Amino acid sequence: MSGGKPFALPVFYLPYPARLNPHLERARTHARVWAKKMGMLDAPAAGGGVIWDEAELERHDYGLLCAYTHPDCGGDALELITDWYVWVFFFDDHFLEAFKRTRDTAGAKAYLDRIPLFMPLDLGPVPEPTNPVELGLDDLWRRTAPDMSPEWRARFTVSTVNLLMEPLWELANISTDRVANPIEYIEVRRKVGGAPWSANLVEYAVGAEVPDAIAAERPLRVLRDTFADAVHLRNDLLSYEREVTTEGENANAVLVFERFLGCDTQRAADLVGDILTSRLHQFENTALTEVPPLCADRGVTAPEQTAVALYAKGLQDWQAGGHEWHMRSSRYMNDAADRVLGGPNGLGTSAARVAASGPRQHARTPFRTVGPTRLPEIYQPFALRLSPHLERTRRHNTEWASQIGMLAPDPLRPGSGLWDRRGFEGMDLALCAAGIDPDATPEELDASADWLAWGTYGDDYYPRVFGRGRDLAAAVAQNRRLSQCMPIDLGPVPEPVGPLEAGLTDLWRRTASGLGETGRAEFKAAVEAMLEGWLWELHSAAQNRVPDPVDYVEMRRATFGSDMTMSLARLTTGRLVPDEVYASRPVRELENSVVDAACLINDVFSYQKEIEFEGEFVNGVAVAEEFLGCSKDEALAVVCDLIAARLKQFELIAATEMPVVAQEAGLDASAREALDAYVDDLRYWVAAIHNWHKESTRYHEEELRRPPDHASGVRPPLLLRW
Repeated sequence: MSGGKPFALPVFYLPYPARLNPHLERARTHARVWAKKMGMLDAPAAGGGVIWDEAELERHDYGLLCAYTHPDCGGDALELITDWYVWVFFFDDHFLEAFKRTRDTAGAKAYLDRIPLFMPLDLGPVPEPTNPVELGLDDLWRRTAPDMSPEWRARFTVSTVNLLMEPLWELANISTDRVANPIEYIEVRRKVGGAPWSANLVEYAVGAEVPDAIAAERPLRVLRDTFADAVHLRNDLLSYEREVTTEGENANAVLVFERFLGCDTQRAADLVGDILTSRLHQFENTALTEVPPLCADRGVTAPEQTAVALYAKGLQDWQAGGHEWHMRSSRYMNDAADRVLGGPNGLGTSAARVAASGPRQHARTPFRTVGPTRLPEIYQPFALRLSPHLERTRRHNTEWASQIGMLAPDPLRPGSGLWDRRGFEGMDLALCAAGIDPDATPEELDASADWLAWGTYGDDYYPRVFGRGRDLAAAVAQNRRLSQCMPIDLGPVPEPVGPLEAGLTDLWRRTASGLGETGRAEFKAAVEAMLEGWLWELHSAAQNRVPDPVDYVEMRRATFGSDMTMSLARLTTGRLVPDEVYASRPVRELENSVVDAACLINDVFSYQKEIEFEGEFVNGVAVAEEFLGCSKDEALAVVCDLIAARLKQFELIAATEMPVVAQEAGLDASAREALDAYVDDLRYWVAAIHNWHKESTRYHEEELRRPPDHASGVRPPLLLRW
């Protein structure tokens, strides 16, 4: 690049104007006084000198950041919020100097373990602060928490702990010179970068909390996560020079894309700009098309709807103001303002930027001919084992599907006849079950195969019954009825209507009776996550929309039924492993990596069926084509590289992080054995799914063109995810 710069900044999508809070100077003055009082100015750095002095604080201008990102709050609130940002940026620089530069992982862990002690939910006593970070947090928590609900305090504490604990992940990667894969990076960066933490402070700034009853629902999660991803990706573009070339950081999206795709820095930066734009489009799509139906469905009151609207607007203000501050802060590329703000700016110019990055996601033509797909070699490090009961379960599975009504039309069973016997036998879901759980008893293997049949049937049923007429309301009603088929107390259920309800009623009775009440609740929630995923697919199809890449990866896990499968595997350990171990970042990353590999394996094998025969866009290869602007073969290669990257990440976590998790949790020998068995179960799971795709006739072109045995008409288009 001319002038020695690593790349030219992409055109940023800036749909909202930045506005400045009138209390800016007050916040600046207060932040300077507060930072000095907390001991943040002139604190010694590990390599000599100081971390910050007053001049450094002035150059960063966090008062300007908060005045831009919270333009409408009062002076007192702006002072408090500015102090929070001074604290979090000081923490980042203090951690860099004390632990990242010195590679002191043990010291970092001890340092971070004390941080949550200064955020008691009941506002009780705290330890004596020993450094500026602890002193500042103690002061900020006592000034903030009393004005907020216990639910907000709990959410904010979680996001703060995530923000402060996840630098250990960065430190581990720096110590081993490892650059994360793209999926891993986006997800962990949310926690490391702290934008979910910022989203919580938006609630404080606008004086309106998100109703706790819907705070964890998908639309609100997506608003928060798209906000976070956009903030972090923008930061990565503007901080690349400082972080990568000066500080030796390797947690930067531009570097991640460079390494993963083997492309030059400019191409990587342009792709980061594209995904930043895509995430902002996803924010808008969710706010306009998913939040209102959620509020209506859950009976959210008018004041609560106003709170949600204020929150969404606050996130938009943060995006606009955060960009403006990045252009002016000396913390990042010093000539960023000249390089970006030298273009069209001000009122009336945002349309030019919108046009430059306008969405293409709704413009693809469905049912395009792609022909048979020549499959690349797929990385698979795990050995396949098959249950000796396979043949027995094959017979049982076919008879069960027939009895439930899945294999033949029946006018008294709405939705029956979606499959025929020949196609079902060729599908061979029992083979998949036999590999997933090779040590199962005959009865356990029968149930596993039946669950696979039911989940696959349901994923076919929803687009067939609800997708043609784009009847999302009817699909929501069906979800509610299916939920009623799974009573936690094993009480009565509605009279089943059709194979979908009959199958779930039967399976729930057979499975839930062997679980305790807590286990039933966990398993039911996992099944419901898959049902919500089916609604998401219908929602995307109704918009003729290729999914945003990040949203696709995260929702694909739900549509694939991975939560359901893994929940059942966890429950079979007999609760020997504590729930907090399963909830830990290493275990969640272990699960997500292997699930993503399995989902992408499915996408590779099902590409022709979904794109050509079903007019589908919810496929990882299609998403890669759209996002990268590349050919089918190039997209297939990228998807196969992602499969390999996720499985190698699985192996790395299993080898290096799981022993640490077990040790820190104090697991006894039985619990460690159960945790090791769970990791093995995940290996069997992905190996079985890969083998099943190779052996099943489900994706063969001749099977796709074959009319069903029980009909003379054309085979109906279906969305088949397995």
